[in-house]
Amino acid sequence: MVNGSPAQPSFRIPALTLVFLVATVWPARANDSAAELSIGGLQFVRTNNVTMESENLRIALDNVTVRYQFANVTAKPITLTVAFPLPDIDLSEAENIALPSNDPVNFVDFTTKVDGSPTPLTIDQRAMVGNKDVSALLRELKLPLLPIGGREIRVADLPEATRTRLVNEGLLLPAGMSDNGGQQYAPGWVIKTSAVRQQVFPAANTVTVEHQYRPSVGSSPDTILRSGLRRSSALSQEVQRYRKEYCVQDAFLAELDKRAGSNQANTKNLQERRISYVLKTGANWAGPIRSFKLTIDPGGSDRLVSFCPGRLKASTGSTLEYTSSDFKPDADLKILIIGTF
Repeated sequence: MVNGSPAQPSFRIPALTLVFLVATVWPARANDSAAELSIGGLQFVRTNNVTMESENLRIALDNVTVRYQFANVTAKPITLTVAFPLPDIDLSEAENIALPSNDPVNFVDFTTKVDGSPTPLTIDQRAMVGNKDVSALLRELKLPLLPIGGREIRVADLPEATRTRLVNEGLLLPAGMSDNGGQQYAPGWVIKTSAVRQQVFPAANTVTVEHQYRPSVGSSPDTILRSGLRRSSALSQEVQRYRKEYCVQDAFLAELDKRAGSNQANTKNLQERRISYVLKTGANWAGPIRSFKLTIDPGGSDRLVSFCPGRLKASTGSTLEYTSSDFKPDADLKILIIGTF
């Protein structure tokens, strides 16, 4: 979201941008990369009155679906404020982020059903500079809180008084000079968004909640784990980060080497996709999740998948299914997919 051409500076969120700035041996095409946002499940204040009987989570590149079954363990109805927090968008870094939708409010196309019926949501969105809420100022200036899609802001077209006020209030930050010597600016606010609703859990009864959304998928047109790249000393620290975050095993690398070969060039056109999912919020309910199931759909049987399963056990068969009983999540999911797309 930095300025555009020197003559028409603007800030916007492109679909793909730079994510690896590691070494000259990393292919030039890596500037097509985009980073993923960590998105997850429902959140609310910890309670001892409602248990999560089951959670069925399916993660695919184009869609995440979750089906929960909750039980009220008391003899009276319980009403809770349930929130689905969308990830914070730091506009000073937004050009590195893959946003799945051009909707400036519900930018992951999030929907919910309760016992099979669509449920309306209240979406709260605020713009923050530090601890200061600047939403009212942006609305006063008739500027969008999240300038994506057709709502992008062209800084050069703003009245000088507006630009000056935005700079003075810390909403626009200096971002270098253009080729013709003009000052360029980058946004300096953070967008905080939550989908909120009141949920009634009937006494001594169960409620089924389903939600789905489009995930933010990180992408790179190559993979740093190819033999021709990962053996570079300049990339060793990044390779070790990958191995730790995605629990990459030697068998995974051996299969990758078989497919990619040892050439420096990416002759097989292998690419990466990365998905993050906030799982730890499942620990807010009374007790563990009685029955948990995770299904990962990489979009093709020829794609390699690596992630840290923790206590999850792989099911028998060819599908990527993992289950656990009395599951208390203590870590979030980070999933790496490598293949042709």
